[in-house]
Amino acid sequence: MTASTRVPARAATTTGTAWSAILVALLAVSCAAGVAIGAADLSIGTVVESIAGRLGIGPGTDLLTTHIVVDLRLPRVLAAAAIGAGLALCGAVLQSLTGNQLADPYLLGMSGGASLGAVLALTTGASAVGALGFGAVSTAAFLGAIGSLLLVFLIATSRSGALLPGRLVLAGIAVGQLAAALTSALVLFGDRDAAHRVLSWTLGSVAGVRWSGLVGILVVVAVTMTIVLAYSRVLDSFAFGERAAASLGTNVERSRWVLYAVASLCTAALVAQAGIIGFVGLVVPHAARMLVGPLHARLLPVVALMGALLLVWADIAARTVMPGRELPISIVTAIVGVPAFVWLLRRQGARA
Repeated sequence: MTASTRVPARAATTTGTAWSAILVALLAVSCAAGVAIGAADLSIGTVVESIAGRLGIGPGTDLLTTHIVVDLRLPRVLAAAAIGAGLALCGAVLQSLTGNQLADPYLLGMSGGASLGAVLALTTGASAVGALGFGAVSTAAFLGAIGSLLLVFLIATSRSGALLPGRLVLAGIAVGQLAAALTSALVLFGDRDAAHRVLSWTLGSVAGVRWSGLVGILVVVAVTMTIVLAYSRVLDSFAFGERAAASLGTNVERSRWVLYAVASLCTAALVAQAGIIGFVGLVVPHAARMLVGPLHARLLPVVALMGALLLVWADIAARTVMPGRELPISIVTAIVGVPAFVWLLRRQGARA
């Protein structure tokens, strides 16, 4: 390898590290702003005092302020960051595995299955029941997402046991449409209150996340990040096609099963907690590739940080744009995501 080929690689790595450092700093500032901004605006100093008081290392603030900061806003902001990172990671992995630039975390029909499970819980009156710190709606949504995923895998797997990307995408569309039809039927024959609750859930929100749910979200995203980073070279090899990946020593089928399973389980867990939040997993990977290139070892951390940053600010906008009323977070991500996606498409078209 010549010096001329080594310099771009070193420069690209430095660029990836620099962008990661910048995004970490921006995310820390954004999370602090997310805790401070709200119906009752607080200063950063008050936020720090409240957290220090709860930890027993400072005088703290009054009980109401501490409750707002520590029990309501802090887990919500951290959940938004973790969910944004997880959805963006899953989108990047699925785009690489399928070779489809339009792939997102809901590619395999899980959004439809999760909606069906949540609607069953809401329309049957089980939404008030809790188990192990999780509500019945979250549990039903997770089971619905997993059920739809298993059905997609069953349909898409060939007789030889191969998991073909084309069949997988088509199976995901079919199962998602079936789940959407069943969901619509349940809403149509249900009462109006149930329909309103279903609509609110499907548009996504992190308002209901508390510390018990946050722990599970953080664990799921951390495990997903660890596994996909370990498979970063494998994901790079998929860019050259199956045969090229196999010639580079990649066990194509095993790698596909592992990565599809990890991305799908992560998506199911996040959807169960926050509902369906669109455009994060679709747009963020494309934006990150424009910054640091396609190599996954440096791409995936930047994708996760950009996804976290996007959803933290989307949540801030959702609860502050309309005073006295909170917007579903998917409305905000769509308003931001659609123009960004159109711009990305036009930029790529101009380059082509």
